[in-house]
Formats: sequence, C-alpha cells, structure tokens
Amino acid sequence: MRVMLKVTIPVEKGSQALADGSLPKMMQAVLGDLKPEAAYFLTLEGKRTSLLFVDLADPSQIPALAEPFFMRLNAEVDIYPVMNADDLAKGLAGVMDTVRKYQ
Repeated sequence: MRVMLKVTIPVEKGSQALADGSLPKMMQAVLGDLKPEAAYFLTLEGKRTSLLFVDLADPSQIPALAEPFFMRLNAEVDIYPVMNADDLAKGLAGVMDTVRKYQ
C-alpha cells in the first residue's frame, strides 16, 4: 500500500532540533529506514513540512512511520493512501466494470 506521509513540525520544536543538530540526524535516519519513493521538504502554513511517499507491505507498519515524528519533534502526522499512474489506470478500469454493473 503506497502512502503519503505528511509531517508538519511545530516551528519552536523544529528550530530547537535544528539548533541542537538532532533534526538533520533524525531525517537522515528516517529516510534511510523508510527508503521513500520520493521525499519533498517545504514550508506549509509557515511550518517545516515533509512529504514522504512510502510503499508499505502492511498497514501494521503505520505506527512505526509516525511515532518517531510524534515523539522526537511533536509533529503533526497525516497519512494518505496514494496511487501512481499505473495504480490509477488499474483502478479506473475497475470503476468502469462497477459502473456497467449498476447501470
């Protein structure tokens, strides 16, 4: 299951973690462990934000994705199921079967 992990770090906690050197170390470790398909870093609504795209083998991995960010950075974590173009094409083909079934 492919998911997008949106991590929003509070400004004060993020600045503290940046100043003490823990933010870069943590992000490097997390990226090494998760091996995301893509990772983007931006400001969103004035806060440090990361968008990580990860393919999970099992939904039971979700707590392990989120907890480091909750515990170390007091971050907000949102997890969304996402698709790539191949997934979308497959899904749309299935939608057409469903539409025809109920017409």
